[in-house]
Amino acid sequence: MTPGRAPRGRRRAVLLVANTAAPYSRSLRVARSLAAAGWEVEIAAVVGPGVPTEERDARGPAVVTRRYAPSGRFRGWSTADAAAMRGPFARLGRPGRWADAALKAVLWPLAVRGWWRTLRREVEPADLYHAFGILAIPVALDLGRSARRQGRAGRVVYDVIDVILESNNYARVPRPLLAWYRWRERRWARRADAIVTVNDPIADHLARAWPTRERPTVLLNCQPRWDPPDPRPDLIRATAGLPPERRLVLFLGRLGRERGLEEAAEAVLRVDDAALVMLGFGPWADALRERDRDPRFAGRHVTLPAVPPDDVPAWTASADVSIVAVPANSLNQRLSTPNKFWESLTAGTPVVVGRELEVMRAIVEEHRLGAVADPADPDDLARALSSLLDAPAEERAAMRARCLAITRGRYSWEVAAVAYLALVDGLVEPPTAAPRPAPDATAASDAPPRPDRT
Repeated sequence: MTPGRAPRGRRRAVLLVANTAAPYSRSLRVARSLAAAGWEVEIAAVVGPGVPTEERDARGPAVVTRRYAPSGRFRGWSTADAAAMRGPFARLGRPGRWADAALKAVLWPLAVRGWWRTLRREVEPADLYHAFGILAIPVALDLGRSARRQGRAGRVVYDVIDVILESNNYARVPRPLLAWYRWRERRWARRADAIVTVNDPIADHLARAWPTRERPTVLLNCQPRWDPPDPRPDLIRATAGLPPERRLVLFLGRLGRERGLEEAAEAVLRVDDAALVMLGFGPWADALRERDRDPRFAGRHVTLPAVPPDDVPAWTASADVSIVAVPANSLNQRLSTPNKFWESLTAGTPVVVGRELEVMRAIVEEHRLGAVADPADPDDLARALSSLLDAPAEERAAMRARCLAITRGRYSWEVAAVAYLALVDGLVEPPTAAPRPAPDATAASDAPPRPDRT
């Protein structure tokens, strides 16, 4: 493809996020990398309670997040966090709701159409539209077409952040309807100028499902390089009031169903002098805080609020072990490599992962970065946790060192972003031949305190 040519001056990118992006870590990392390469960058997200309609990134003022309110006839169908929308048949109740379900099916994805309408009217034209997920790609294609009519390059990148139609969110959708959804996504993907995704196994899956001109570009969800201070931080014990000898098992991210939180809580009770610490947000947060006060779990189960994204490495480094006990009951889960996995390794914190989470398991076993267990079996989770926590001090130090070494090199954002920046340079011609500024080793975000984390 011949590169598009931007008007004189800086190239402009719009990153489309179908949630509040308060923040959404992957979009912020992409935005910071583009800004460091000379782009003007806007993250176009959805309005939500407690977040401003516009804000600048404190670490990169060239990045602005604008949140757009849904409008038009679909406004009433909108949700504050459209990315968390479940499948249209997930909550059918009384028979009178079948008409609503039919409308959702025909106009899928209905919950974001009001947001799309506002974007079409208000977003300034750009040279690049980066669509994060299936809820953003249709409007990105519309915006790209409009931008080309206005003299901008209008290239579109579809970022397949998860294999959403092969996930639990759509497990209850009738097969003919799901086949139609897949057909629609395939059409959107073929209309995009490029496809990126989060790891090689998902890229291979997409290449088989959508025969396209080129294999998707892999942009790993890994984190920027980070060097822990000496001594390592101890923020969790200090905040939670835990004794210094208490071993800490950390769960990062969204607190909700199908995260293995109940099994992890039971497993930690089987480990001597250990506590499970949940650092995150989500619908289960209040219930988990109630469990904190249960005498059976007192001092062994702690729920803490999410922290600012750039602070996540220090908090993660305060734990002894991290746990990813998600049940692998969909293709999407089996192939996932979520933020929490990379955040743990980047902080030098070994991980226990579910044995059927095949991509994470392969990385952990190849580089000896943790242990593997059955996430449905608290006894087996306890065995894996104990194998790490009870190891001799020199073995634990060596494992931490391996985590840090692999993420400073092969699995760092600075390495992962190179292919993506080359891709967008091929889509939108740089305005000058001047060399790209060196990537800022700190120009990336960690886990988001609120939206969309697997």
